[in-house]
Amino acid sequence: MSGHSKWAKIKHKKAATDAKKGAAYTKVIREITAAAKDGGGNQETNIRLRAAIQRAQVMNMPSNNVENAIKKGTGELPGIVYESTIFEGYAPGGVALLIEVLTDNKNRTTAEIRNLLSKKNGSMAGAGSTAWMFAKKGLITIEKDKIKEEDLLDIVLEAGAEDLNSEGETYEVTSPVPALEAVRSALQAKKIPTQTAEITMIPNSTVRVEGDTAKQVLGLMEALEEHEDVQAVYANFDIPDSELEKVA
Repeated sequence: MSGHSKWAKIKHKKAATDAKKGAAYTKVIREITAAAKDGGGNQETNIRLRAAIQRAQVMNMPSNNVENAIKKGTGELPGIVYESTIFEGYAPGGVALLIEVLTDNKNRTTAEIRNLLSKKNGSMAGAGSTAWMFAKKGLITIEKDKIKEEDLLDIVLEAGAEDLNSEGETYEVTSPVPALEAVRSALQAKKIPTQTAEITMIPNSTVRVEGDTAKQVLGLMEALEEHEDVQAVYANFDIPDSELEKVA
């Protein structure tokens, strides 16, 4: 998980100051609308919606934009209907990919993603080809200077977390999806701030890639994440920190 996890953090930090913030806004608004449509407009009972709203807050999105996106999802305001789908594929080096998409035209998006993968030395795969390599989990990240590891471990395990990993300057707490809210609430009760609290896909095993292959993999990740219909890209690569930071 470490390589992709570090890459996700780099992208998360970059999103807050990216010149392409307009595109990032669009993606989050779509996610908020889709989450509200699927699970209702109450973020207290809709984990997916709450995670999307937190992403919007990190980007300092105006609250009225968030409220309108929720209302479009619940049908209180008219809006475009987006279809959620997942594409599976491979990046160079045999790296497995899961690509989450929200689109108003699945045929168009399918063709565009297939073409993008082909241009970047990747390939589209059939349903079930790579999905089995990932597990849906709750993921919370916390800055290390906020709490000692042993104290954090006691809190999150009691609340239902599965694991605690130390990655760079942060801790990563993983949990079953249904326990994500309980873990987040337990941290909130102890006044421990979280960087992120989201539902993610964690690979069961990783593929180590280096050199030119690593550059190709990250180039493909960038291209996929820049596509306006792509909400998230998950991969099972493990790239050395030095190469990851240099390319990023």
